[in-house]
Amino acid sequence: MKGLLLLTLCFFSAHLLGQDTSASKTAAEQNAEIAKRTGIAPHESLDSLALAPGQLAAKLVIPGETASTDTFTRELVQVQWRFMDPIDLYVIRPKGVAKPHVVLYLYGYPTEIPRFRDEGYCQRITSGGVAAIGFVSAMTGQRYHDRPMKEWFVSELPEALTISVHDVQMVLTYLQKRGDFDLSDVGIFGQGSGGTIALLAASVDPRVRAVDVLDPWGDWPQWLAKSGLVPDRERDTYLKPAFLASVAPLDPTKYLPKLTQQAVRLQYRSDDPVTPSDVAANIASAAPPNAKVVHYASGKDLYTQTSGGRLFDWIKNQLKADKSSPYSSSARAGSAASDAKRLQE
Repeated sequence: MKGLLLLTLCFFSAHLLGQDTSASKTAAEQNAEIAKRTGIAPHESLDSLALAPGQLAAKLVIPGETASTDTFTRELVQVQWRFMDPIDLYVIRPKGVAKPHVVLYLYGYPTEIPRFRDEGYCQRITSGGVAAIGFVSAMTGQRYHDRPMKEWFVSELPEALTISVHDVQMVLTYLQKRGDFDLSDVGIFGQGSGGTIALLAASVDPRVRAVDVLDPWGDWPQWLAKSGLVPDRERDTYLKPAFLASVAPLDPTKYLPKLTQQAVRLQYRSDDPVTPSDVAANIASAAPPNAKVVHYASGKDLYTQTSGGRLFDWIKNQLKADKSSPYSSSARAGSAASDAKRLQE
């Protein structure tokens, strides 16, 4: 019994000593501990949206399932450049185009990736001869794990947005190294938080030449105060000066005016509960003169105007899509659920 008590005391003494000495650890040691807990690479800075050369490197590229239809091929590839953060990447190519242009599709939290396994959807996003790349943002779907439940996309908004912007850059670099895509003009279609990530990524990566966003988040003080996504019991926490200061550098209203060399389209639904119409108007007011702003009276109005794949026509047209592709018009046929409705999946 005495031996057990002595062992217990030694354990707690060592534990307390470890706590007492943690303050003396070097920054590198502390970063390594953070990396182990969160999966963030110790050399990845969250203070900058732009990745410096060598900050991240692809550690694993694991090929997965493949599929082939009359109009497209689809492959699932797992890529990884952070500890404990593998990313399922869907690479969907139109048939008949040797080196297609690329559009990245980023849907908002908490959307996951079933749509990229839907044949009708894949046919629509590759019609016109453009490749489609899909993955989920940080702290979403299969990428949310090994974290306390109290930590989620909004509570960790600076981390979630910055890491996802880094992911966009790493995905484009991966595609560039493959050599089977035309990355001279890259487009991003983003919805919700994915729209915010798209705008931020376009501000730091010159490969992105066209951005099409639907209901992007932003104007953080107002969005956090009014968004239906934010639980009322947590809202006061996110309206404190410290949290607002942490997200201020990531407000798309700061970057939109600078996107004068890219093709930009902003789309909003007046009845979107996540980004209220007055918040959407504030974000749109920051758009540069070259941007196209489209307002829909409701989700039904969006469906009427964009169903059957038309939602994606604008972004494809900005990339000089191969309109001679034999699949450019046939892909809209069929009775599959509309892309607009899928935004709510």
